[in-house]
Formats: sequence, C-alpha cells, structure tokens
Amino acid sequence: MTNQNFYEETWLSRIDKTMDHWLPKSSVHPTHLHEAMRYAALGGGKRIRPILCYATGTALDINLDRLDSIASSIEFIHSYSLVHDDLPAMDDDDLRRGRLTCHKAFDEATAILAGDALQALSFYMLTHDKKIQVEPETRLRMIEILANACGSRGMAGGQAIDLAAVGKSLNIADLEDMHIHKTGALIRASVILAALCDQSLDSKAFKNLDHYAKCIGLAFQIRDDILDEEGDPNTMGKANGADRALNKPTYPSIVGMTEAKQRAHDLHIEALDSLSGFDQKADVLRKISTYIIDRVA
Repeated sequence: MTNQNFYEETWLSRIDKTMDHWLPKSSVHPTHLHEAMRYAALGGGKRIRPILCYATGTALDINLDRLDSIASSIEFIHSYSLVHDDLPAMDDDDLRRGRLTCHKAFDEATAILAGDALQALSFYMLTHDKKIQVEPETRLRMIEILANACGSRGMAGGQAIDLAAVGKSLNIADLEDMHIHKTGALIRASVILAALCDQSLDSKAFKNLDHYAKCIGLAFQIRDDILDEEGDPNTMGKANGADRALNKPTYPSIVGMTEAKQRAHDLHIEALDSLSGFDQKADVLRKISTYIIDRVA
C-alpha cells in the first residue's frame, strides 16, 4: 500500500479477517453470488475508511474489538459502491485495483446482486454484533447515519449528481456539493460511527472530528481528480484520463491543476486545525490527512 505505513500493520489483517468472517463462504449456496461478493470485497484496496474508523477509536481510547464490525461494514458499503460504479450503465470500467471489475470477472447481473448483498450485509453486521457494546439508541443512530451516508442524501445521491453532470459545466460550489455527497459522506461516517462508541465524548470534540472528516473527504476527491490526470496507471491499477474521456467535471477542469492542488492543501490544514484539541493519540488521524493529499494511487 504505497506511502501508507503510518498505522498499525495489524489493522489491515483485522479488517480482512473481520470481512472474511462475515462474508458467506464461496461454498455456501448460492455459490456464484457469494464468490462475486468475496471477489469484490476481499480484492485489496486502500481500506482508508476502516482505517479511519480504527484511527478515531485510537484517538478516543476505544477498544478496537468494538470497532471491527463497524469498520468492516463501512468497507462493505464502499465495495458495493465500486461494483455498481464500474457497471456499463455507470462509469463502464473494465479494471479495478489492477484486475477485472466484478461485472467483467462474473457478469452484470451477478455484479448488481453482489453489490446489493454487500450493502445488506453491512446493516446486518451493525444490528447483530454484540461486541459494539453501545446502548440500543446509539446503535440505531449508527444505522441511521450509515443509511444516510450511502443513500440518496449521501453516496447514491452524489453518484446521481455525477452522472447528470456529464458533459455539463459546473461551478466549484456545485462540484464540491457533489463530492461531499458521493465521497465525503461515507468518509464522515467512518469517523462518526467510531466516535459514537465513546458515549462520554463532548459535543465540541464530536463536531471537531466531524469537521475533520468533512475536510479530508473533500480533499480525497480532489486528489482523485488530480490522479486521474497525472497518476501512473501501473500504480493506480487503472487507466488515467477516464473522467476527461467521459467529459466529467473535475477540480482540474474547472479551476486548473495548480488551484486544485492548493485547495487540497488548504483542506488538509483545516483538517489538522480541527484536531488541535486532541493529543498525540490522534496522530494517525493527522497522518491520514497528509496521506490523502500526497497519495499516488
């Protein structure tokens, strides 16, 4: 994982182990669907959302055992979104993470169902895992936040705005609104759901964590737009220039590459300022913000 060595190495194994535990085995009926689910979810990736969940827990001294299923449920939502984004009706991509996209490795119908099932599995985990150890009202709040983050007022809504924007001119406010929904909502949920496990957390600290997450979520998408133009296809695992080829509005296309990079940097500084009231236990959150604006894939 390029330039991403700032967190405990055990976190990746925790994530993959938890995801493997909750995913149905490929030998379980219906086997073809379960194979596709596992292909989509366990096929690598930056795992930045579950890492954010663990990093927030570390900053707040939360036992990571309580966060395993939360972190993995968010990654399942992300995995499902990638499966659907890659479909011919969406972005029509053949490669994801250096290998065939789910609908190419299996078929379109199976990919759609695999995405649907991964989303459902995420909510099943949040309702059933006793290790989360929160009051029922807090668990319901977590479910509500994740539902909003991946629904029409979050990720799905952002994707709808994105599709509608193809070939059109957007101003920077409209573009940021789209990405706050499409990318930012799930990143914010990664931090908020972990923070909800600390029921002694005061409202100011909670709001600061939320603002941190909002800043890095937007910075993440700006960096994505930059990499789509400047990134190394071998490092990214997919061809660059895809957004330009589809005539999609991006930060570089609207404000230019220099200003796009400056906007990402400004958001990084703002994210760090949001963590000024936290001690060194929040250093991984700080390093994640740095990683996001410097990453090469």
